[in-house]
Amino acid sequence: MAWQTIAKSERDWAVTPNLQNYEDTRRTFSWESALRELDGLPEGKGLNIAHEAVARHADGPLRNHLAFRWLGKNGEVEDFTYGRLHTLTNRFANVLQNLGVGKGDRVYVLAGRIPELYIAALGTLKHRAVFCPLFSAFGPEPIRARLTIGQGKVLVTTQMLYERKVKTIRASVASLEHVLLIGDDHRPTNVPDTIDYRTLMERASDAYAIQPTDPEDVALLHFTSGTTGTPKGAAHVHGAVVAHHITGKLALDFHKDDIFWCTADPGWVTGTSYGIIAPLTNGIASIIDEGDFDAERWYGILQSQKVTVWYSAPTAIRMMMKTGPEIVRKYDLRSLRFLSSVGEPLNPEAVVWSKEVFGLPFHDNWWQTETGGIMIANFAATEIRPGSMGRPLPGIEAAIVRQNGSGAVEEIRDADVQGELALRPGWPSMFRAYWGEPERYKKCFAGGFYLTGDLAKRDRDGYFWFVGRKDDVIKTSGHLIGPFEVESILMEHKSVAESGVIGKPDPVALEIVKAFVVLRKGFEPTEELRRELLAFARTKLGAAVAPKEIEFVASVPRTRSGKIMRRLLKARELGLPEGDISTLEAN
Repeated sequence: MAWQTIAKSERDWAVTPNLQNYEDTRRTFSWESALRELDGLPEGKGLNIAHEAVARHADGPLRNHLAFRWLGKNGEVEDFTYGRLHTLTNRFANVLQNLGVGKGDRVYVLAGRIPELYIAALGTLKHRAVFCPLFSAFGPEPIRARLTIGQGKVLVTTQMLYERKVKTIRASVASLEHVLLIGDDHRPTNVPDTIDYRTLMERASDAYAIQPTDPEDVALLHFTSGTTGTPKGAAHVHGAVVAHHITGKLALDFHKDDIFWCTADPGWVTGTSYGIIAPLTNGIASIIDEGDFDAERWYGILQSQKVTVWYSAPTAIRMMMKTGPEIVRKYDLRSLRFLSSVGEPLNPEAVVWSKEVFGLPFHDNWWQTETGGIMIANFAATEIRPGSMGRPLPGIEAAIVRQNGSGAVEEIRDADVQGELALRPGWPSMFRAYWGEPERYKKCFAGGFYLTGDLAKRDRDGYFWFVGRKDDVIKTSGHLIGPFEVESILMEHKSVAESGVIGKPDPVALEIVKAFVVLRKGFEPTEELRRELLAFARTKLGAAVAPKEIEFVASVPRTRSGKIMRRLLKARELGLPEGDISTLEAN
């Protein structure tokens, strides 16, 4: 169905949005003006992410303002003001200094969402080493591979994770000199060939002076989530903080009194760019929840912490939809004023559902590990077209392109024509390399564009619409079909909670569309329902696009960042090797 546009007016604003007039802001915006919103290091010594996020606030009027409130999975609560965070991150920077860690050395952190992760991240950035986050759900081999790719010098992890996942592979990582262990239940550790984190922190000085930092110094190494193959290490620089800061202000509409909750784990890029850096540079308070997803827990956090801006993933939103609207009515969520979503495209139904249930729509946005920050978004003051990723941020030039017969890249200027989404290079958070893979990096750029690998369309009003990954697109009987479109239509049926769509090889059509469907509570996987869904999809999509096969499943494999692992669905369907599944979401 064609979803109705969700219009906006001043009556919808709890506060005046930072971006009120899209066209005017785009016309007057410059990255130079965005840079002027930050302080820079004293005496013109450059630009350092941790200085902008913590030090400048701790030395000013926000010293006693809440930076993070940590909610432990067992009910613990711990507050970190900007002043306290400054002291603790100074100590960690001194820990690295005392261990002989130098500028550019890679410091990995393997931990759940515990305070030590955030302290280590910011202390590493202060010291001008490179912060490399790892998912706590990784197995030994993915950990070994990433440590090896980045030649990690230091690993910070918990005693439990070390014993279960690191101990067996440690000897195979030649570059790894130091393992810092965070003891369980705050107890000191005494594990051979490791160092106790808390002992080092207690002995370290509170004073630390950030040394000159060039904006092009590497700061972050993020590994892609592996939806289409082996992970790549995308390197980002300290200058990326300009994009983190301004996109938080414009795309997430940060205001000084906000209570912000980004549910993403820092093990993927959203959890670092917007779970750590952007809220801190904007001087606001953030909620960090150690616990795993639970609808009642999440609604309780939104209520008790009076969250105003909430940034989550489509997977979580669909899981909340699955629990039904009745549960929401048990909670007072009137503090919420802005909802946003990232990780994969947000199905139109979810946008409409959130408007009905919360009184607020989720605002989808689009970006990648490689872009480092939000590139395309639906904004607080502008209308939403459910299913659209929105329009480019000020300072971002996006286009739809195709390669002609000779391989040259040409821009598609007509509306509603499918092609590859591309960006003009030059924004501050653009990745500077795939670590150790210069040729792979070069292939991402052609014709004056960064080629994203995502297929999309642009409508006549400049809104972009996701079609699918280039390697996910299904070719059937001469048609090119984006799986997201089929998945979204299936989710319109009252029985469907989630769906994943792949192309299945076929001797006649080349491929046929196959859908894997997760049912809502109360529906049974019968042959009658299967036929009903096939007919429903044919009516909505037409026979050429609709799935020819539907299989009922208990769950659809996703990365912990929320992306459907269609590659994995296809491999399982065809009995092929599954490849890298290190970021697979636990079910």
